[in-house]
Formats: sequence, structure tokens, C-alpha cells
Amino acid sequence: MPTYTFEALNDAGKPQKGTINAANPEEAAARIKSQGFFPTSIREQKAKKGGGGGGKGGKAGAGGGGKKKGEISISIGGVSNKQLTTFTRQMSTLQDAGLPILRSLAILEQQQKPGALKKALVEIHEDVSSGAALSDAMAKHPKAFDKLYVKMIAAGEVGGVLDLILSRLADFLEKAAKLKRKIISAMIYPAAVISVAAIIVIGIMLLIVPKFIEIFDDFGTEMPALTLFLIEMSKWLAGPLLPDDLQGDMPFPGVILLVFAPPLIYLFFKLIRKTSGGKKTTDWVMIKAPIIGPLVKKATIAKFTRTLGTLVNAGVPILDAITITSETTGNAIYANALIGVHNSVRQGDSFAEPLRKAKVCDPIVVNMIDVGEETGDLDKMLLKIADNYDEEVDTAVAGLVSLLEPIMVVILGGIVGFIVVALFLPLVKLMSSMM
Repeated sequence: MPTYTFEALNDAGKPQKGTINAANPEEAAARIKSQGFFPTSIREQKAKKGGGGGGKGGKAGAGGGGKKKGEISISIGGVSNKQLTTFTRQMSTLQDAGLPILRSLAILEQQQKPGALKKALVEIHEDVSSGAALSDAMAKHPKAFDKLYVKMIAAGEVGGVLDLILSRLADFLEKAAKLKRKIISAMIYPAAVISVAAIIVIGIMLLIVPKFIEIFDDFGTEMPALTLFLIEMSKWLAGPLLPDDLQGDMPFPGVILLVFAPPLIYLFFKLIRKTSGGKKTTDWVMIKAPIIGPLVKKATIAKFTRTLGTLVNAGVPILDAITITSETTGNAIYANALIGVHNSVRQGDSFAEPLRKAKVCDPIVVNMIDVGEETGDLDKMLLKIADNYDEEVDTAVAGLVSLLEPIMVVILGGIVGFIVVALFLPLVKLMSSMM
């Protein structure tokens, strides 16, 4: 009878390791569970030779998926969410059709374009051929398959429902990508309008206003404060680009600062978020911001509830699922709240109470989680919360775009109106003096 080494979690969520004799991995998993453990990895002690997928499928996979002698694997860029989603959906379809893992990996690796995902699949195929579990092989490529992905694959392997887990993973990735696309697409129009308007205004300040300055100087007109302010702004923007008699004190054109300021601010923002304190501060500011704050809050709640619900539904232990969710939520404030939830659950307390004390979620979210705990349907309740908040994010994004349009019109109208009034006030004064 084969001997299997296993890794598992006990009731307290602490990792355990050991060996067990069983006829097959399914029997080994059943025996481990009967001891009160939740298995996360089961492997036969003696490595399998040749096709780990077994039989015909393993042979075909070994011929097509491995890295041939002399072949150079090139990795270009990272793995996009679209690539990962497509791979997951296709892998789910192949597993549902009954193909061995090695054969599925070989098929998907062959159709990939050169890049990080293809390189990862080649190495995963080799590891699985040598007897490694699929989840263990994927764990070696964190840039392609994150911790959440690997844990769900491990749960699918242990439970013998890998095709179902892959389908749920694909659904999860597709919904997350859909939400991200909606937010980005909603911001494209305002960003394009603001960029074009900024270019036009800068063009007026650099090309048109200096001409008016020369006219005013020729007539010797006394200019009002509004016009003087506009002239100083033009001199600051143009700097040495203006004729010598019109230049200000700037050693270089101020427009350079306007061009390079946004990327520099973004870089500074990213550097701040590299520190623990900076990340907490920026996340708190984003949540409390008057316009985008509610949108960020709803999107974060939708993400962490969907992640946690998907993990629990896949059979991942609750403590492990909370830890993974806290690491992938993307917001330090919610990550800290989930750490408090983890500590509470580990001590045998409820999930909802520490979340209620953290005051990062709406009362309806906490109450729904509380009901899910009482009824034993926590995963379904979390996924229902995520669906509801996805819809609220869609509504909030549409409302934000609707609000931005009149704001942009008012701001641009005010800027153009200011320039027109500032330029024509001296002309009106000049015409009045000539009459």
C-alpha cells in the first residue's frame, strides 16, 4: 500500500505534517479528515515517473508540454488578468471533459504566445510530470498564480472537484476584471476632456496672451489687476519662450512643471504606499474622500466579500481563507479589520462582532454576515453581499460620471471666461478713453 505525506490544518488552524498509508489519494484524504484535520496537500512519497497524468493523456502531455532540449524560454512582461482568466476558463473546460492534468497543461501551453504565462506553464508541466501536485507547482510562480489561486487549486485537488474550483475561479476573475473595466472606462471620458481642455488653455496662454500683451504695451494702456494676473500667469508658463522684453523671472518654462507634475505626484504616491504607515494613511484618505470615498469603500467591500466567499465555498478552512483575503484585499484599513476577525474566530468567537467594532462596513453587511454565521451559509451570504455591492459600484460610477460632466463644464467655462474678461477689460478701457 502506498505511503503518502500530507500537510493539513487542525481545528485551530495550525499546520500539521505527517504520513499515512492508503490505496489512493482519495482514501488518504478521507483518513486524514477522520483524524480531525483538513488536508491542504497530499503527495505519494515515491515520485511518479513519466506522465503523472496517467495513461494515454500523460504520454501525450509529456510529448507536447515539456521544454525541449536546446529550447530557450523567453518571458516578456507579466501575466495579465485577461490571460489568467482565459487560461482558467479553458483549464476548467478541459478538466470537465475528463482530460488528465498533464494533457490539459500541454494543450494550453502550446497555444500560449511567448511570455510569462507560457514559461510558467512549461515549468509547471515538468513539475507535475515529476509527481508534484498542481497547486505546489503553481505556487512556484507567484507572479502568475497568487496565493488565493494556489489555495483554491489545492482545495480542488484534495476534494476531487478541480474542474468546479477552476470554474469558480474563472467566474471570480471575470467579475473582478469586469468591475475594474467599468471603473476605468467611466474615467476615460472625463480624463480625455480635461486633458484636451488643459492643452487648449495652455496654448492660449502661450500663443494668444503674449500677442495681447504686446498690443497693450504699444498703446500704453493701464491694465486692471485681473489682466495683470493673467499676464503674470502667461509669463510663468512661457518663461524664456517669450521675447526678451516679456520674459518673467522663471529660468525655465512653467509648462514643464505642469507636464511632469502628474507623473511625479503619482511616483511619490507609489513610494509612500511602499511603507506601512503611508499605505494606511493613503487608504484612509481614499475611503474618507468626499466624492470617490464611497466608491472606493463599496469596491473594497465587494472585493473582500467575493474573495472570502469564494474561498470558503471552495472548502478552504475559514482561518486560512480570512488570512488570504486580508493579504489580497488591497486596502490596509480592511486588511487590519480582517486580521481582527481572524483573531476572534481563532479564539472561538464570532466573525461579525470584530467587523462591527472596526466600523469599516455598513451595518447591513455586518448583519448579513451575522445571519450567514447563524444559518451555516456564510459563503453564500458573502457572495450575495459581493453581488449587491457590485451593482452599487456600477450605480456609483454612473452617478460619478454624471456629476463630473457639469463640474467640468463649470470649471472650463470659468477658466475661459476669466481669460476672455481679463483680455478685454483693457480693450474696453482703451476704447472708452478714445471716445
